[in-house]
Amino acid sequence: MSGSPNVLLITADHMRHDALACNGNPFVETPNLDRLAARGVTFANSFTPNPICVPARAAITTGNYPHVCTRNKNNAGLIQDDQPKIAQHFADCGYATTAIGKLHYVPYAPPGKPRLLHGFQYAELCEEGRMLAQFDPHGELRGVEDYHDYLQDVGWGGYGRAHATGNNDVHPAASPVPAEHHVEAWVAGRSVATLTEHLATRPDQPFFMWSSFIKPHAPYDPPYPYNQRYDPREIPSPTGSYDLLADRDPMLRSAPAAYGWDRMSPEAIQVARAHYYGLVTFQDEMIGRIVGCLEAAGVLDNTIIAYTSDHGDLLGDFGCFFKSNMFDGSVRVPRLFAGPGVAPRADPAPQLVGHQDMLPTLCDLTGNPLDRPVMGVSLAEQLGGSDAPTRELYVSQCLSSPQQRYMVRTDRWKYVYHELGGIEELYDVAEDPGELRNLAGDKPPVVAELRGALIDWCRENGDVEMLEADSLKVAPEDAARVEGFQAGRMGWRWY
Repeated sequence: MSGSPNVLLITADHMRHDALACNGNPFVETPNLDRLAARGVTFANSFTPNPICVPARAAITTGNYPHVCTRNKNNAGLIQDDQPKIAQHFADCGYATTAIGKLHYVPYAPPGKPRLLHGFQYAELCEEGRMLAQFDPHGELRGVEDYHDYLQDVGWGGYGRAHATGNNDVHPAASPVPAEHHVEAWVAGRSVATLTEHLATRPDQPFFMWSSFIKPHAPYDPPYPYNQRYDPREIPSPTGSYDLLADRDPMLRSAPAAYGWDRMSPEAIQVARAHYYGLVTFQDEMIGRIVGCLEAAGVLDNTIIAYTSDHGDLLGDFGCFFKSNMFDGSVRVPRLFAGPGVAPRADPAPQLVGHQDMLPTLCDLTGNPLDRPVMGVSLAEQLGGSDAPTRELYVSQCLSSPQQRYMVRTDRWKYVYHELGGIEELYDVAEDPGELRNLAGDKPPVVAELRGALIDWCRENGDVEMLEADSLKVAPEDAARVEGFQAGRMGWRWY
């Protein structure tokens, strides 16, 4: 196996497609990802099949949509035993498989029990306190979450959340932990240490490493000086306004009042955005450390590097934050490949691609094909320089009945369907990239065509929860149902 290329899969959490300079952001600094993009390929039309953490990561792991691989379109669900698993596949092919950071494989295991790793032979985890909340809420045990133990060891025990900002709270606060011990630095440092040990002791064995960064997921808490990296008065303002949601996503309409976003001044939102972009730049520097380790060891040219994010973050667009919706800020993500088998191109590749394509693509690039079909497609041909399309349309799904919402994306159009109220949205993405004008009432033939395409896709792919006879399900747009989903006040929970 010594001739097989290594694989470094790097993921972010809540990273928008347009948050990177190599994807056209005019002010953010991401020089390390830009350098990777210059020697590789980025995709302009890259999406998550489900804009929520657990199902998105399950799709990366298995190559299949969440309704197949976990049978759950919410932020839960065990990856089924009959599914291919990315780490297990590469382990079976002779690779050393390692994960550092956030896997979000559920259910979590209690202390003393084997962790659910789906084929990773070694892992160090940070689940943003979720495992602590479940098994050790006072943080008194070791071996629950590895980053928690690390902070104890370096004299910063308990300070990871000492800014007192909740896990999904969008009110910004600088991290009290110095940059060298921030969770993003921990992911980079442990990735470098693990790679260095592997290359020193097993240089002839290829590795598959998943370096899974925790940020820029809320809380937006960059360490000093990254909390001051961007002037909130100078960065662009969010897209759209809350008023534009009147004929759109019924659940998103209720979110600002439920989470308190409607009480945030425009200036407060700008500060949150500035802190988010501080985290983006800090993560980019940490990625530079990992890539620099590979370069110093002389293995960079034999390592396939893939970078993406589970989903994005509205970041104030339409007066909202978070994910779980089909606006581009939530559903469109970066996707970058560099290394063996990837022919650099100056312009972004135009094909419609998604997380379910990661597994078959890495399998083909390394010459270790899967022994079964998956719903994703290999992008190896496109990464080699082909302009051939991958698919005519891309579908993203989210949540379970009665709150299901779906996206159908083509080269020109984005169609969104909401089970609540049977509400439809249509955007001409070429003419209206900010999704400011809902054309569903103006283009009945286009809506009918894409609605039919969604029905066909659900039928062909076994997503029966969305269908009722030969139509899409419609649920009453019930305020209790909408507000009940938001009433958990996720933004103020500690973990």
